[in-house]
Amino acid sequence: MRISHLEHIIRASGSIAGDDEIIVLGSSSVLAQIPDIPEDVIMSVEADLFPKNLVHMSDIIDGSIGELSPFHHAFGYYAHGVGPETALNLPSGWQGRLIELCNENTKGITGLCLEVHDLVVGKYVSARPKDYKFVRYLISKGYVDQNILLERLKEVSLSEERKENIEKKIKADFARAKDEN
Repeated sequence: MRISHLEHIIRASGSIAGDDEIIVLGSSSVLAQIPDIPEDVIMSVEADLFPKNLVHMSDIIDGSIGELSPFHHAFGYYAHGVGPETALNLPSGWQGRLIELCNENTKGITGLCLEVHDLVVGKYVSARPKDYKFVRYLISKGYVDQNILLERLKEVSLSEERKENIEKKIKADFARAKDEN
């Protein structure tokens, strides 16, 4: 996924939904802050998103420009229409930290993308092996701060034991990145 792909998806999603604000979750949201991140780091051809004001239109977006759609076949990337429940792994307050992506390529439709620390905390909570390369890259390049991640982790609805395990993982990943540099 490249920034131009995300801009296209935001533009198309907003047009389909009739909403000028699209919330973008998942790895591709990082492009709003780090537009030149290497494609092989994101390792995703989809943007998880939903219209902010017309959430019920997520299924229409998914059916129109989602996986295996003509849009997907034509461009090689697609929108994955999701609902707000997808954000349950995020720290509270994430909505107030969204990063706007709105330019001539989005044609006035604003992509509201996860702030990188909220995104990374969500990745640690999800604990999917496919996300570790992505997270480690962000850490190694200095795009995320350990203290901010640990503070945001406190704002996630999890058991204290689970939070402690994630905190250990974050600290280990930062120590590894320091040793490698």
